[in-house]
Amino acid sequence: MLDATMRKMIDPPLNQLGRWLARWGMTANAMTILGLLLGLLSAVMIACGRTELALVPLLLSRLADGLDGAIARATQKTDFGGYLDIAADFLFYGAVSFAFVLADPAHNGISGAFLLTSFYFNGTSFLGYAILAEKHGLETTSQGSKSLYYSNGLLEGTETIAFFVLLCLLPGYFAPLAWSFGALCFATATLRIIGASALFSKNR
Repeated sequence: MLDATMRKMIDPPLNQLGRWLARWGMTANAMTILGLLLGLLSAVMIACGRTELALVPLLLSRLADGLDGAIARATQKTDFGGYLDIAADFLFYGAVSFAFVLADPAHNGISGAFLLTSFYFNGTSFLGYAILAEKHGLETTSQGSKSLYYSNGLLEGTETIAFFVLLCLLPGYFAPLAWSFGALCFATATLRIIGASALFSKNR
């Protein structure tokens, strides 16, 4: 919901930094992998109970997630780069959620399973929509220039990052936060499917 607004603010500095990194030989795919590794490091720290310290690699991983696209725009965008980026994002989301379950299985197990299920459903609705949009030649740049069609929703990347930051700052509230965010993920996916029905049913 907030990605389009945030993009207007963060894209100019990201693009400038991306051009600088590209001149020094950094590739978009290498930045994607670096961001994933930082995200997985954050997940390990969360699982070990170091949630506040885990904020540092977590935020750096999200910076890298923004920079890979900026580097690609400064050099050459590829279909594989977009594919790698979205796969890394979903692994990051799942790893951080699973890390909180590992940190306290007794209290976080059921709510964590609910959260992961909601991510699975929401991710499927997002990717399925992107496939249909590509099939029907739809394009959008509301969330920036992307390799895939990014359909908007109640929850997008900005809200998810804010959610993970909140979890790291308030790990004792993981269960209620996970239930709430998971419910919003289900709502986002459901609304996306309703929108897809209205848009694509006539084009079968």
